[in-house]
Amino acid sequence: MRIVHTVRELREQVAAWRSAGERVGLVPTMGNLHRGHLDLAERMRAAADRVVVSIFVNPLQFGEGEDFEHYPRTLAADSALLEPIGVDIVFAPNVSEVYPDGLNVQTRVDVPALGGILCGASRPGHFAGVATVVTKLFNMVQPDLAIFGKKDYQQLQVIKRMVRDLNLPVEIMAAETVREADGLAMSSRNGYLSPVERQKAALLAKALNEAATRLEAGEHDFRAIEAWVSQCLDQGGFKTDYVSLRRQGDLAEPQPGDKELILLAAARLGPARLIDNKEVRLISQS
Repeated sequence: MRIVHTVRELREQVAAWRSAGERVGLVPTMGNLHRGHLDLAERMRAAADRVVVSIFVNPLQFGEGEDFEHYPRTLAADSALLEPIGVDIVFAPNVSEVYPDGLNVQTRVDVPALGGILCGASRPGHFAGVATVVTKLFNMVQPDLAIFGKKDYQQLQVIKRMVRDLNLPVEIMAAETVREADGLAMSSRNGYLSPVERQKAALLAKALNEAATRLEAGEHDFRAIEAWVSQCLDQGGFKTDYVSLRRQGDLAEPQPGDKELILLAAARLGPARLIDNKEVRLISQS
């Protein structure tokens, strides 16, 4: 496994793979890897001939007052976890390599249909930062495949829409959320939680699961279900950002007859902003 820091070195290696007719897969990450990231790398290892894992803490997707400066940078530990999987390259550029002219004049990619709702409403500019860096990574790596986890469901849909709208020749793979034994979705930000907060954190997945069960059993008062989840979280020590039932794929408000829905939530617990979701299939609607 090689660790490369420049686009030139990366492209030289990818060009050699392409000359040999090999399919290239990309796993974009911000590092501080956990079991969920490793699951993505393992899935890509099974799908592609060559695997690139990018590790880059992207300043463009952090808002004012967010944790960019304190986000853990753990390249050596991350590389040690990736090597046994058979990753070919860890691409770990610095900020000036990705944004050589600085952030203020950087051309940006916006996905207006999806980027301003839900997490985008409380984190203005976040998804433009995500879409921009992912577009740049796609151009740098030129992968055939790229994989993203469903925990960041809105991010996944933003990227799918961006790829479709810009006719990018990249197949997007989606992976199920990897969870702790108590149901908490694995996240690098879980490390911010104190032991007491960590015990409380499992309530997020539990409340979403219970709400999904009620919906699938025939309850169709969507606003009441959302309010119930929010109340559960607030009473459990969270500060709820949003709870929202949306249509899968385009994240539009559900319409009569829609059956494939997703219940999404974001809430703060201590210093951590946690997100999770639960896919819902309605049997019928009244």
